[in-house]
Amino acid sequence: MNSPNRGEESPKEEPDRDKDAAEESESKSLLPSQSPSPSSDDENEVAFESREKVVIVDLETPESILNVDYVPPFSWKKLWLFTGPGFLMSIAFLDPGNLEGDLQAGAIAGYSLLWLLMWATVMGLLIQLLSARVGVATGRHLAELCREEYPTWARLVLWFMAELALIGADIQEVIGSAIAIQILSNGALPLWAGVLITASDCFVFLFLENYGVRKLEAVFAVLIATMALAFAWMFGDTKPNGKELLIGILVPRLGSKTIRQAVGVVGCVIMPHNVFLHSALVQSRDIDPKKRGRVQEALNYYTIESSVALLVSFMINLFVTTVFAKGFYGTKQANNIGLVNAGQYLEEKYGGGLFPILYIWGIGLLAAGQSSTITGTYAGQFIMGGFLNLRLKKWLRALITRSFAIVPTIVVALVFNTSEASLDILNEWLNVLQSIQIPFALIPLLTLVSKEHVMGVFRIGPTLEKLAWTVAALVIVINGYLLLDFFVSEVKGLLFGLFICIWTAAYIAFIVYLISRGGALPSTWFSIELSKRFSANGT
Repeated sequence: MNSPNRGEESPKEEPDRDKDAAEESESKSLLPSQSPSPSSDDENEVAFESREKVVIVDLETPESILNVDYVPPFSWKKLWLFTGPGFLMSIAFLDPGNLEGDLQAGAIAGYSLLWLLMWATVMGLLIQLLSARVGVATGRHLAELCREEYPTWARLVLWFMAELALIGADIQEVIGSAIAIQILSNGALPLWAGVLITASDCFVFLFLENYGVRKLEAVFAVLIATMALAFAWMFGDTKPNGKELLIGILVPRLGSKTIRQAVGVVGCVIMPHNVFLHSALVQSRDIDPKKRGRVQEALNYYTIESSVALLVSFMINLFVTTVFAKGFYGTKQANNIGLVNAGQYLEEKYGGGLFPILYIWGIGLLAAGQSSTITGTYAGQFIMGGFLNLRLKKWLRALITRSFAIVPTIVVALVFNTSEASLDILNEWLNVLQSIQIPFALIPLLTLVSKEHVMGVFRIGPTLEKLAWTVAALVIVINGYLLLDFFVSEVKGLLFGLFICIWTAAYIAFIVYLISRGGALPSTWFSIELSKRFSANGT
């Protein structure tokens, strides 16, 4: 019997080939999408090259080698190796913009919004854990995944919005540092000089990064510890009322006069650039995405680490809020306190002491500003590289991303350095700018983390999906209220009003597009409701 021709297949081989194809398809569906192979690194932007990653030392066992689902037991040593990205992420909860929101909430609302600060931090933790989940499970960060998920025009719009959010945050952070430098120099250095000094931090960042990720993380640990010590010192000096503090945390209260401060507390929690940043930072650890057990192990450790980091950030924000609640709630100065004059008000209220409280405030503010500007530079690299797939040298990427924010910041410092009131107005506009960008980070994140072809077995389940969308909707609605309140009070003139209306229509249309294109809203919300109605009609 003649053998079949080369271009033909025997009937016996076809079922075997179909079986192999089915097994291969099943194995692919069980594993998350993989990061590009090493050979493609020259063509695709990556968060961290292999030589830059922290190696997770482990004692391999026969079970762990053969079983991809094996999750090693908990180890304090491993937790220490995974500690770092969450604390860099937590800096966004401690930037000068957040500190200004804290002091104004304390001065105007007293202790009554501490419960909201706590729950807002919990909501922020949920969003950041989802961001980390995307980075670990896929081996790529959010900006890279957006580049693949959306068409070119939508990707460029998302990139532009992310850059705007980053610039707005960076202006606040740099000016916060400049104010701190002005305080610590007794006014010898003007605001624009402080801006130039702060701008040089990108070179410090590059210098530290050359010594490895762990060295950079150690520097941030020192800056966070400096903030914690400075603001805890202030907390101890002012001796806030412990009973009122506890009631403020445990008992929800919200008055009509504190709505604006409440909106500010929640609005400051979700920083658009921070959502992109965390998904990239978690890739600084060498995790094999082919081993599901090791991915799950990394997610477990990152959950612990991020929770501890945001607990620390909550305590620091709590210190600032209660200090100003104790000193200025119910006083004439309450409505006039801002980042620029907060130190002077503290000095007048509490005096010099062993170490003048003005300088303690300045040291804490400087640590907050410097750390947040460096993470802003970091986030800018990932956002630009991920969306545009740029392969540039680190110094050039840092210089470009730093220039995006520093040039407008210097202009702003020169124009708005005329009075404290003008800087407060600027801060309100910057808060609005960042609030506008929040949907363009949250919607892509929740869309991607819910898709099986992106996340594989690590896609979130229906319950967590509903919870995440509820939190996202709440944050977006709250920020929408802030925007509406701001535009109603600030928009004057027919032409400007018409422009705002056209822009708002385009803005809402793009949000609807993002939701509809990705099938973003959980289908179970509707399917469960429909099934209930049909069953009710059937009975």
